[in-house]
Amino acid sequence: MSQIDPRAIISPRARLGQNVRIAAFAVVGDDVELGDDCVLHEHAAVRGPARYGRGNVFHSFCSVGGDPQSLKYRGEPTRLECGDENTFHEFCTVNRGTVEGGGVTRIGHRNLFMAYAHIAHDCQIGNDTVFANGATLAGHVVVEDFATVGAFCPVHQFCRIGRHAYIAAFTVITQDVAPFSLVVAPRETKCYGVNRVGLERRGFSSERIRAIEGAFRLLLRSRLNTTQALERMRACYNGQPDVEEMIRFIESSQRGLVK
Repeated sequence: MSQIDPRAIISPRARLGQNVRIAAFAVVGDDVELGDDCVLHEHAAVRGPARYGRGNVFHSFCSVGGDPQSLKYRGEPTRLECGDENTFHEFCTVNRGTVEGGGVTRIGHRNLFMAYAHIAHDCQIGNDTVFANGATLAGHVVVEDFATVGAFCPVHQFCRIGRHAYIAAFTVITQDVAPFSLVVAPRETKCYGVNRVGLERRGFSSERIRAIEGAFRLLLRSRLNTTQALERMRACYNGQPDVEEMIRFIESSQRGLVK
C-alpha cells in the first residue's frame, strides 16, 4: 500500500501508482502521473504535465518537471517524459520542453542525477547516464546511453554527448563529444582518447576496445584532417560496429567535434 504523509501536497489532478511513498511537505503537481514504487522525500517537488515511470526516487528539494527557463515560453502545455528507476538528488532541477523544441523533455531509465544537476528544456537523455554534482545541460542537448557528465560541467545548447563518453569535471562543452571518448579540459577542452575504464566496466571486449583505440589514433594523432581520418577508419575497420557508430556520429555533427 502507498504511504503518504498527510502533510504532503498532492493535486487532485495527479495520478499515483501503487506502493508510492510521499514524505512530509513533498509536492505532486497538476497532471502528474507517478508510477508504482516511486519515492518522494521531504520537500521534493514533481510537476507536470509529466509522466514518471516506476521506481523513481526524488530527494529533498529537487524540482522535476518545472516550467522551461526560456524567454520564449508563454505557458504552453509541454511535457516531461521520465522512465523507470531514475534518482534525482537534492536541488536537482529538470524542466519540461518548449513548443519550439518539440514540446517534450525525455529521460530514459536508471539515470543518476546528483545534487544541483540541471537538465534544461527539450533535452533528450538516454539510459544509465550519470550527471555529477552541478552538471548543467542547456536546452536541446542529447545525451546518449552510459555517458557521464562530470561535476560542474556546462554543456552548450544543441550539443550531443555520445554513448559511453566520459566528460571530466569542470570541462566546458561547446561541441559534440564522440562516443567512447574521454574529454578533459585542464586549460582547454580536448579529447584525450578512449574512455577505456568505462568501456571495460561495461563489458567491452579487448578486441572492441583495440578497434576503438585504433580509430581514435587516426582521428587525434595522425596528421590527417577529419575527413581523411574517417576515410582511413572505413578502410581499416570496415564492418566494425563501434567504429561505424563513431563515423556516423562525426559525420552528422552540426557543431564540430571536440579533438
